[in-house]
Amino acid sequence: MSLFADDHVAPPAERPRRRITVGGVSLVVAFALLIVLALAPSPYVIQQPGPVFDTLGSVPTGEDGEDGEDVPMIEVAGTETFETEGSLDMLTVSVVGTPEQRPTWFEVATSWFDRSKAVLPIEAVYPPGVTSEQRDEENATLMTDSQQTAVAAALRALDYDVEEEVVVGDIPEGAPAEGRLEIGDVILRANGEAVDTVTTLRRIIADNGPSKPVSFDILRDGADETVDVTPAEQTLDDGSSSVAVGVVASSSYEFPFDVSIQLENVGGPSAGMMFALGIIDKVTEGPLTDGRSIAGTGTIDDDGNVGPIGGIRQKLYGADNAGAEIFLAPAANCDEVVGHVPGDLEVFAVATLDESLDVLAAIGGDGNVEALPTCEDVLAG
Repeated sequence: MSLFADDHVAPPAERPRRRITVGGVSLVVAFALLIVLALAPSPYVIQQPGPVFDTLGSVPTGEDGEDGEDVPMIEVAGTETFETEGSLDMLTVSVVGTPEQRPTWFEVATSWFDRSKAVLPIEAVYPPGVTSEQRDEENATLMTDSQQTAVAAALRALDYDVEEEVVVGDIPEGAPAEGRLEIGDVILRANGEAVDTVTTLRRIIADNGPSKPVSFDILRDGADETVDVTPAEQTLDDGSSSVAVGVVASSSYEFPFDVSIQLENVGGPSAGMMFALGIIDKVTEGPLTDGRSIAGTGTIDDDGNVGPIGGIRQKLYGADNAGAEIFLAPAANCDEVVGHVPGDLEVFAVATLDESLDVLAAIGGDGNVEALPTCEDVLAG
């Protein structure tokens, strides 16, 4: 007889079932929390390839291109034009997310594994205090300016005389120039030197230095005036400093014939080089492309210098998706290009409009393609 026999009786069967039930509920709760987290807004935006536009072709007009009417992207009047072949594609980048409507963590997580997309902190695209509407307005202004600059660069490359004047477009509140210069002033000279480009104006101000007035000879409402503005030193986002009088100046050009560029709902300056190539192709005999599909990107100044752009990797994928054979990339972006070229896309590095024309001439049979600079060549020094 055992006095402790009853102490070793197996516990009731429902106890394991209770543990299993509690574990199942915990799993469901955890899964629900994961779903809630995945659908919560993140502090990021997503860059991805956007629409591709042929500068030699047509584009829809109207809001969101919904009215069904197509017009040539580039129209030239007042001079002889010629037939074109192939395509000269400009690339865009679409941004998923705004400060008001941010992408979810699930969207961000899936984008991290997609080579054609980039995940960026929302502040990198929308600086604090800048709304999506303000950003759109700024990008629209940059697009308009880049179109005029592209026309100037194209015509100068073709040896046309292009008259230019530098005009005050905006004066931020609190800027040194506030109350001295006015919007619409034409800047003729600074410290006695003729101001023929915005680049020249910036150089004169930088050479002047802070705390010493710059003398501006201007044309205001048809009358000549002279005003002095003392520049201030400012710190830029990258930590460097510059000297500025606090005006947003832009170039106003007088062209020998009319060139208009029609492209709605697209902003930014990065299509400048492709606009210039499209204009040159339309006003010169014989196609630049040799009938091939060429894509490219890059800002341009009125002297034909090609500058870097954002979203180069997304544009590479956009070009490949559109069936482009050749890609013209700004040499300054080469560190982002190497190792990220999709498909069979051939990429050539260019730093000027003339170099872009050299690439097109070579692939058309007028040069040595093997001698064309690639991004690997640029990085190799």
